This record gives sequence, structure tokens and C-alpha cells, in this order.
Amino acid sequence: MLKQKSMLVLLALLFLLPFAGYLLNFYSDWLFFNETGYASVFITTMYAQSIAGLLFGLLLFAFLQLNLSYANRGEFPPPGVHIVGGRDLRFNGRSLGQVLRPLGGLVSLVLAFLGGTWGSYRWEKLLLFVNRSDVGMADPVLGKDVGFYLFTLPFLELLQLFCGFMVLAALILTAAVYVVKGGILLRDSGAGIDPMARRHLAVLVGCFSLVVAGGLYLESFRLFFANNGILTGAGYVDVHARLPMYRIVTFLTPVAGALLAAGIWKGNWRLALIPAVVVAALYLAGVRVYPGLLQKFKVAPNELTLETPYLENHLKFTRYGYDLDKIETIPFDVDAKLTAADIANNEATIKNIRLWDHAPLLKTYSQLQQIRTYYKFFDVDNDRYMVNGSYSQVMLSPRELSYSDLPSKNWINERLIFTHGNGITFGPVSRISKEGLPEFFVKDIPAVSLADIKVTRPEIYYGELSNDYVVVKTKVPEFSYPTATGNVNTTYAGKGGVPLDSLLRKALFAGRFKTEKILLSSDITTQSRILYNRNIRERVSAIAPFLSFDSDPYLVVDEQGKLKWIIDAYTFSDRLPYSRPIKGGGNYLRNSVKAVVDAYDGTVTYYVSDPNDVMVKVYSRVFPGLFQPIDAMPADLRKHVRYSHQFLQVQAALYAAYHMTDPKVFYNKENLWQVPALGEKPMEPYYTIMKLPGEKSEEYILLLPFTPSNRDNLAAWLTARCDGENYGKVRAYTFPRDRLIYGPKQIDARINQDSFISQQLTLWSQRGSEVIRGSLLVIPIEKSLLYVQPLFLAADKAGLPELKRVIVAFGDQVVMEENLEMALQRLFGTGKGAPTLPAASSSAASGAPGPAAGTPAGGLAKEAMAIYERAMNLQRQGDWAGYGEQLRKLEQVLRRMAAQ
Repeated sequence: MLKQKSMLVLLALLFLLPFAGYLLNFYSDWLFFNETGYASVFITTMYAQSIAGLLFGLLLFAFLQLNLSYANRGEFPPPGVHIVGGRDLRFNGRSLGQVLRPLGGLVSLVLAFLGGTWGSYRWEKLLLFVNRSDVGMADPVLGKDVGFYLFTLPFLELLQLFCGFMVLAALILTAAVYVVKGGILLRDSGAGIDPMARRHLAVLVGCFSLVVAGGLYLESFRLFFANNGILTGAGYVDVHARLPMYRIVTFLTPVAGALLAAGIWKGNWRLALIPAVVVAALYLAGVRVYPGLLQKFKVAPNELTLETPYLENHLKFTRYGYDLDKIETIPFDVDAKLTAADIANNEATIKNIRLWDHAPLLKTYSQLQQIRTYYKFFDVDNDRYMVNGSYSQVMLSPRELSYSDLPSKNWINERLIFTHGNGITFGPVSRISKEGLPEFFVKDIPAVSLADIKVTRPEIYYGELSNDYVVVKTKVPEFSYPTATGNVNTTYAGKGGVPLDSLLRKALFAGRFKTEKILLSSDITTQSRILYNRNIRERVSAIAPFLSFDSDPYLVVDEQGKLKWIIDAYTFSDRLPYSRPIKGGGNYLRNSVKAVVDAYDGTVTYYVSDPNDVMVKVYSRVFPGLFQPIDAMPADLRKHVRYSHQFLQVQAALYAAYHMTDPKVFYNKENLWQVPALGEKPMEPYYTIMKLPGEKSEEYILLLPFTPSNRDNLAAWLTARCDGENYGKVRAYTFPRDRLIYGPKQIDARINQDSFISQQLTLWSQRGSEVIRGSLLVIPIEKSLLYVQPLFLAADKAGLPELKRVIVAFGDQVVMEENLEMALQRLFGTGKGAPTLPAASSSAASGAPGPAAGTPAGGLAKEAMAIYERAMNLQRQGDWAGYGEQLRKLEQVLRRMAAQ
């Protein structure tokens, strides 16, 4: 007896332990939502999960118990044992009926629990169905609003799947009861079924036929998501063969089910089986065989003619699904007449051509500004600021704390002392020092500002590298930053985190994070706060798991000098009819939400940047108060909202084909584009500041070129605008098709074929340096195109990358100089009186900056002498390549002196 009680206690503990873990997570999640101000979101989600779980669980339990109770009412002699010594069959003194009833109840309870758990995970479909909305756009075949497919159809499929499981489970369990009780006898000569059992099973079979009919009805809607080769959605064969047949078998299946039930009821197996076989044969012939024959003998020989209406549907809905229909197409009559005056008139564009690539700059920042081994620059972000009154494109990287690189790893260091990163590194995209290193607007710890950008709150408690939790405001001082004389400590003063003001909460989080130290530490006081969900992507996803978040958050310095993260968020669905799916299965995508996270106190705010997105409209109804309009975003943050890089990548990949709106042109792929590739990877969109054709001022845009399919010349360039009222406007500038406009691959080939450039690259590589060729950027200026590529040198793979040369191509000319200014001088500014070109960098990578056109003869003489001295120095060092380059520059200066 004692052993049995011990086993019961052990089983109870095993059952309660997962439940206790669930309660710990539940309560800590509630505290998190309460801390962030989104308790209503948590309540709505929990309410929906509970309703869905109870609805499915109770319905399944009631249906199973109803059928089991009826089956247990029957009295049948067990097979093979009718009477044993004058008594019926018993188990431990209990009759067979007394054993089966509780056993059936236990099985029903387990299945109901599993069904309820399954249903609770489908809470989102329930909420979307309850709050569904029409889109105002109907599918062209059945005339149903798109909202039906987005919000109603997923819920109906959920119900059909659940009902099928419920009826099938009841059928199996009741049949098992009848077999055990003797209502169904399995003999060598065949099965014998009691009339009561036969009638009961007949009713369940009839119910199952209704579920199958419902599935066939829903299957007809899935035709609008099917892949038909040349299009996605219902094509000619689907509309004229499969869809009518689905309607027919949907009607006939319940009839056949009724006849099947009647045949089982009466024991007439011919009546039971023939209708079911007929419907199955009709389904096979009408949905599988006949459509294949129709496709082969009628559609395939006349595919374009017959499929044209459905191609129109496919084009229309795919363009709607990825917001391609808003892209404005503008002809761009490119020429090669760019002059020095044009360069001077586009000074802001030239000064903001990005020379620093993300990967080399990240290595350079890590070596110059990491300060300590436990700091890490994880990523470099591209943004724009007003710097000293000038609209400037900048590169910015947060200095986060890398917990894996702490010199001494222990709980106090990781959770109480080293709690946050510190500051940012911030600089222009094109300016370089004499040593080929980046210049800085903000650098060092504590932050030193060399411009009018100030960082007043540099601590980064919430970031991309943050660990799962830290405890602040303890008796142990937090490490802030190192100095030459010692370390500076700090105490957290923000409102983030949850107060550990009771023993119960300490125990709660000790259980949540599986460490007794939170409970036992004497350093934690009633004023202490625990900060968790500190990884910003996990933080925003915990609050809004129904959104998909961009993998590249970026940091912004607001006007008060505080650091804020901005993360692009996407709504998505896989239920838009006729729309082509992308990798992952979705066929509707919108970048309609911008999430902002305060790097110091973790405050999260969601702003709707695309109020026309139907999905975000419904989510706003589901969670009132979760989203705010973009106009509510502080103005200083709104200036840094940018068009999503990843979203434009998706749009560009589709727009390469779906810019063709004529079904015949699309079918023949007459004007198919592709994103050009340098190496193995396609080019990625890049941000730049430039003046768009027809516009009066420069703006921050996202740009990506296109080439014709399997060709290297340019076909178009796609641009997404980011500033002010123009945010979200996308344009495709198309080039004339009757002339050659060099594409990135062709320019890259010209660079490789240039004897001087290839010789320099070979010499640098042979001397043990690693040559890193940066991104080749296409920069539209006026009606012409400039191609710019930076060259970096590093002593080895772990060396410090230095920006040593800039290659500029225009038309048939390719030049390589020490900086962008000198390259532009060679291309455009040589004659007397030519306009002074804007300086793109503060100084040459090595040596003094090149002189502007129109420099007095005395200045040219001094420059010639400086070049001569550098040449002599290079000669003594044995650097013959550098010596030859300096002689070439000396020749250019002498020619200019002669021209004066």
C-alpha cells in the first residue's frame, strides 16, 4: 500500500512539474506585458487561447462521451465467454461495463486535453475570423471578397479538420467498445454486428461523410492557390473542369454518405458500398483524369489564348499581394553628356556617395573603436542626419556588450556588473583620413562628438547582442566604461524591468531562469529590477508574435541624444488568391509597421506606416491600442524612417517579371529583367542621397539596378523614397531599349581589363596584402550614370582594412585615384575655368588632396614638387608600382601647368 501511494505521489509530481513551469512562464510573461504597457494584448491573447482551447476541448469531450455512453448502454455477451460459472465476466470483482466507462472517460479526457491544446494554438485564426474585414476586391471567378480567403477560409479549414478528427475518433472508440463488449464479433467466417452497434456506427459514418463533403467544398477554394506552371491560381482547366466537379461531388458526397449509413443500418452492404464507390470514381475521373486530358489535348495546344484571362488575374493579384501596383514607371533617357558643371550642381549627391562598405567598415570600427575585448560592433547601419547644417548620409554602429567575451565569466559579472553596452561610432560614408581610415562624427568612450550630434544617454541595455536577463539597482555597482585611471560605475535610472520587491518574485524568476542565485543573493534589494527579453527582436516579437520582423534593426540618435532602435515589421498571409508565393509560402506581404525600442529602458512602440494594409487593419481591431499612427511618432524619429531594404529585395525579385502587365508579353517573357550579380550573389539595394530626375532637391533613397534576363546591360533602376511625405513611393526608371547602357558586370569587366588597375591589384596582392573590392554602386546624376567602386587593402585577413583607392567609371572611361575627388577631376575637370568639384573626402588616402581645376600656377608647382618628393621616397623603398603612379600624376600636373 505504501509503495502504491509513493507511486501516486511521484506521478502527481511528474504531472504538476510541467504545469508549475507553465505557471512560472505565464506569470513572468504577464509581468513583462504589464511592464511594457501591453497588458491588454496579453489579456486578449490569453482570452482567445482559453476560449479556443475550451471550445475545442469541451466539444470533443462531449461528443466522445455522448457516443461512448450510448455504446456502453448495450449489453452484449463477450465473445467466447457467455456465462462463467453462472456469473458474467468480471475484472477484480468489477463488471465489464464498470471497467469500460471510466476507461472511456479517461481516454476522452486525454483526447480532449490534446484537442484543446491544439485549438489554443490556433487562437490567431479565431481572432482574425471574429474581427474579419472585407478588402473591397473580389476574386474574378467566384466573386468572393478577398477578405473571405484571408480571414474566413483559414478558420473554416480549421473547423473541418477538427470535426474530421472528432468524428473519426468517436468512430474508432465506439467500435472498440462494441468489439470488447461483444457488439461486434470477429469470427473466421466473418464479422457479426449487433443491430444496435450497426445503427450507431451508421450515424457516425453519415456524420463523417458530411465532414468529407465540407472538405471537398473547401478544396475548391484551394484551387486559387495552386501552382499551374505558367501561373498561380485557377486556370482554364480548374475553372472548366475541377471547380464544377468539386461542386458536384460536394453535393453527392452527403447523399452517398446517407445511403452508406442506410446500408449499414439495414445491413445491406450493396446499398452501403455502391454509392461510395460511384462518388470516389466520379472524383477520380472528374478531378484527376479528365482535367489531365483536357490540359493535354485542348489547353496545351492553345495555352496562350485559353489562359490569357487567368494570366490577367495572376498578374493583378500578384502585383497587389506585394504592393507592386503602386510602382510608378518613368522612362529615363540616359546620355553620356555629364560635365563638370553637372557634377558641381549635384554636390550633395557626390559628397554622399558611399565609399565605406559595411563589412570592411565593421572590421575597421572593431579595431579602432571597440576599446575593450568585451565590447563588440555587431553590425553597421546606414542612415541620414543633418550634420552641422548639411544633409549627410552616415554609417553608424552601436558598441554592444559581448557576454561571450567577458574576461571573467560568473553570475555576478554577467548579471549584476556588466549589464549594458556603451555608445556608438558614427561617421560619414565617404570621408577618409590620410591613412585611408574612416573619419568620425562621434567616437570613443565616453562619447566624443566632433559634430552637432550629441549622445547624452549612451548606455545600451536592450540591443541585438543582449543576454536574456540582468539585475540592476543592486548593491553591486554596474560597470559603465573604462578610463585610463580606472573604471567608471553607474546605477540604472530607467523605468525598464520588473521590481524584485518580494520574496515571491525572487522565487518566481529564480524558477523562470533556473538559478537559485536570484533568490539567495544578498546584493539584490527591494529596489532592484530584473530586465529580461533584452534582445530587441525577441522583445518586439514576444508582444506581437503575429508579425514578422526584419533581421536588420538600426539605431537612431534622437534630438535629446537618446538611442532608439527602429525595426521594420511585416504582415503576411498565404491566402491571397492568384498571387505567386515566395520562399516560405507567403503570397501577401506588407512592411506596414515600424517598431521602436528604447535602448535604455526597453519601451516598445508600434507605428503603422501603411494604413491601407488590410491585415494591419484587422490586427488593430483585434488589439486596440497596440498600434499608433505614424503621425504619432516623434518628428525627430520620423526623419529616420526608411524604406525596408529587405522588402524592396522581395519586390525587386518579383517586379523583374511582374512589371510586364500584358499577359501575352508576360507569357512570352519578352521583357524579363533580373537583378545583376557580381560574383555569386545578386546585388542588394543600397541607400544613397541623390536628386531624382525631375526633383529639385536631394533626398535619401533606396536604389537597385536591373539588367535584361541573361544580359549584362542595364534595363532599369528601381528606387524607393524614404523622406517625409514621399516615404513609400517607389519608381522604376526604364532605359531605352535601342542603345547600350553599361551594366555592373560590364563595368566590372572593364575594370579588370584596365592594364594599370589590374597591374596595381596584382602587385598589392603579391606583397602580402589582401585586396578587398567594395560594392560597385550605380549613381544616377542628371541624365547620366556614374559607377563607383572603393578598393580596400588589409595586411592580412585579420588586418585593418584601409580605403586606398576609388575607381570611377563613366561611359568608356575608367579611372582609379586615391579618392573620389581626384577621380572626378581626371574625368571632368581639366580645363581653365572649369567649375570646382565638390570634395567627396577630407583628404587623400595617402598624400595631399588633389588640386581643384583652376588652381594657380604657384599652387600647381608646389603640388608637382610634393608629388616628386613622394615618388623619390617610394623609389628608395622599392615600391616601383607606387613610384610609377606618382610619375603619372606628375605628368598630369605638368600638363595642366603648360595649359595655363
